Amino acid sequence: MAPAKRPSGKYQPKGLPILYEDSAIIVVEKPCGLLTMGTDRDKSRTAHTILNDYVRKGDPRSRNRVYIVHRLDRDTSGILIFAKSEAAKIFLQGHWEETDKRYLAIVHGTLDPKSGTITSYLAENSALNVYSTPDPALGKLARTEYTVLKEAKGLSLLEIHLLTGRKHQIRVHLSEQGHPVAGDRKYGRNDGYATLALHARSISFTHPVNGRRLSFETAIPDFFIRLMGRIDISVA
Repeated sequence: MAPAKRPSGKYQPKGLPILYEDSAIIVVEKPCGLLTMGTDRDKSRTAHTILNDYVRKGDPRSRNRVYIVHRLDRDTSGILIFAKSEAAKIFLQGHWEETDKRYLAIVHGTLDPKSGTITSYLAENSALNVYSTPDPALGKLARTEYTVLKEAKGLSLLEIHLLTGRKHQIRVHLSEQGHPVAGDRKYGRNDGYATLALHARSISFTHPVNGRRLSFETAIPDFFIRLMGRIDISVA
């Protein structure tokens, strides 16, 4: 586990904990409800704008900025990497298949088998809903590896190893298996949970400048513990 170099001083970003920072990258833990970046329809405060303000240290004339390497859905919490240069962003995206991404998810029901890989081609319709299609010409290959860690109260806690990174991939794959993520109002059911039980818990990647392998891991969200009780796991 890489040691966190937490920032000090006046200009720390509010509501966006920094797990690590150096001259090339910033690694943060995004809370549920915060967009990674703005959209044409939604220009609200985002992780991207918060970190741009942070690296500019309150000076709107500063040319410092951060670059988006990957995204998490608004309702998904967890680890995000931002680059501080175009070159660092290009390196990280070019080596994304070598990046190990692990999530925790709580889903409805019990899965059988208790571990496996879900594979399909994912496409998106005009209503912006993602779905699986048998036609590889219409969709992009998506692979989601899962392992059941705990079962309780009609719910299952899963460790997800994201083998590809398609839009809404985990949520769609699990929903189509009949096990939607708890709190997923888009692909799931109206289950009364106000929070999506999907968390990007750990990531391991190659540093874009020094070539070292860095790994980061977050704590288990309180919402998961409230749903499942004690959770005693170690994500590899």
